Amino acid sequence: MIVVKAIDKIIYYFLVLLMAVMSILGVFQVVGRLVGIVPSWTEEAIRFLFIWASCVGAAIGIKAHIHIGIDVIVNLLPFVARKVVDNSDMLVKKTVWILGGDGWAYDIGFGGVDHVLAAGEDVNIMVFDTEVYSNTGGQASKASNIGQVAQFAAAGKGIAKKSLAEIAMSYGYVYVAQIAMGADQNQTLKAIKEAEAYNGPSLIIAYSPCEMHSIKGGMVNCQNEMKKAVACGYWDMFRFNPALKAEGKNPFTLDSKPATADYKEFILNEARYSSLTRSFPERANELFDKAAETAKAKREHLERLVALYAPKED
Repeated sequence: MIVVKAIDKIIYYFLVLLMAVMSILGVFQVVGRLVGIVPSWTEEAIRFLFIWASCVGAAIGIKAHIHIGIDVIVNLLPFVARKVVDNSDMLVKKTVWILGGDGWAYDIGFGGVDHVLAAGEDVNIMVFDTEVYSNTGGQASKASNIGQVAQFAAAGKGIAKKSLAEIAMSYGYVYVAQIAMGADQNQTLKAIKEAEAYNGPSLIIAYSPCEMHSIKGGMVNCQNEMKKAVACGYWDMFRFNPALKAEGKNPFTLDSKPATADYKEFILNEARYSSLTRSFPERANELFDKAAETAKAKREHLERLVALYAPKED
């Protein structure tokens, strides 16, 4: 055992020596370039020293079951100070964020999302809502909207998208927000900060234009497209913060304003909708009218929720 410990110590200090020599040669190279004198062997030496240091360091790390790190300075600290450094991860609040797309959250992975939210743990979920299976070829999902053309919906989707936000809100103890960064960066930041501060599960649904939308002018107009989506009532922004109930405040905040732009004009700016006017023109008119009316009804419903969640006067 004594021999093993001695060998471990020798290997440890050998690694420190390798790192020191490699650092000195690196500094020598930098200074040498400034004065025009750089021995050709230094670069090759650094390369071999790096390989040796990586292999020896990996061996030490594997044996000790730790991540590789330079702890020479830490080991020089007093015992109590070393313990503080070793447990420094306990000095800050741990945060858990789960990131995923709408196909996962609304559709094939909805059961898992619902289970996490229902568990009541302090977990944050961010859903990037592209309203289509973006990574697998553009199939329609439960997040796809009325009139949208996608795989398995070549004639335009005929039914409305799922209201994932309201499903989560129905629990009563889940923080929920719908955001669109291009429309209101302050609201986006506020929602993320509130979700992080909330002691419980949170769900943020972010409107996320993607290449599958075929926006006129390309993805360079992504942020502006979000702004247009909110302005015409295509996408609503709101926050539901259960923590406000205890303060006697309304937990539901409708952040987006009533529509000021034309709904149909907005969707026709994207080929995922406009292509339907060429393949099925009559159906396109029918579905686009239905989509506009659905968006209007959705807005009215959200406005009623503001009144519904308002604290009752004594």
